[in-house]
Amino acid sequence: MTLLFILFVIFLISILILVHEWGHFFSARMLKVKVEEFGFGFPPRVFSKVRNGVRYSFNLLPFGGFVKIFGEHGEGEAAPESFAGRPVWQRFIILAAGVLMNLVLAWVLFSVASGIGMPEIVDGEGSAIPVSVLSVAPGSPAESVGVKFGDAILRISQSGDSIAVSSEEDVVSFIDAHKGEEVTLSLRRGEEIKDISVLARENPPDGQGSVGISMGRLDVVSVPWYLAPVEGAKTLGRSIMLTIYGFWYLLSELVRGNTSIPVSGPVGIFVFANDIRPLGVSFFLHFMGILSVNLAILNFLPIPALDGGRVFFLLIEKLRGRRISAESENIAHTIGFVVLIFLMVLVTYRDVTMFF
Repeated sequence: MTLLFILFVIFLISILILVHEWGHFFSARMLKVKVEEFGFGFPPRVFSKVRNGVRYSFNLLPFGGFVKIFGEHGEGEAAPESFAGRPVWQRFIILAAGVLMNLVLAWVLFSVASGIGMPEIVDGEGSAIPVSVLSVAPGSPAESVGVKFGDAILRISQSGDSIAVSSEEDVVSFIDAHKGEEVTLSLRRGEEIKDISVLARENPPDGQGSVGISMGRLDVVSVPWYLAPVEGAKTLGRSIMLTIYGFWYLLSELVRGNTSIPVSGPVGIFVFANDIRPLGVSFFLHFMGILSVNLAILNFLPIPALDGGRVFFLLIEKLRGRRISAESENIAHTIGFVVLIFLMVLVTYRDVTMFF
């Protein structure tokens, strides 16, 4: 993983965040709520320019951006251009617009990826389509030596015994004949050919196989440009449902006291982005779309400091018929922010110990 690639991924993630913030910015401007600043990156500020009453700033820390809306912390409630002075429905639109923009961006990314073509499992028996790795079992010999999803298996060998792989059965039969020994897989990853030696276990766990991989044939399947938006919408719907289920599963496991759930943060994103780089542009666009959906759903969870937490306070206000004091709400958001930062540090530490 090169420094240039790390900077490239930071740039792409920053786009996801800026699109989110632009949703807040655009909706506030449309509703005549005063926007004080739209920032690229985070302070300290490098330079800024005021245009149409909005300060546009470029900041030193390049990760994402922010929008500062007058009245978002309860100030200036009596002022007509204050966020705090607007009815609940207008405040809801402004808060939800960031999430909506992330979902729109994800739809665009999924649609473009579908038009370019995505790797899909196909029935390629007897064709020139190579046998590829479809999954790698956690903790397996294949994972420990760096076998990745999408690797095409060209040859398999052990000492003087070597065969060209033309079917999944070739791999299974060869490994079965060499259990307890190291076999060498000749893999094509992108444009690179590499030989990887892996132990063929004699007694693997149920469902894993001796080296811990599942196999099939992957081919790039694209849809016509006029159907790509439809396919993108279908993928968006599936991604939303899977993400919601993922967060629900995470919460339910934490309630049960299970803290060994595989959760990754920023470090994991960089590692996974590097792993899928050889799979091509469409797969990378699909990955960015999934990140955009995750950012949207995460932001709409009813947790103080997130958009969903602020919407939750709007719901309480609507049910009570009066507002919670700005001071109390700000304290809740501050506590929520501190907790989120603490959790982010824990997840980052876990990522570092796992991947490095």
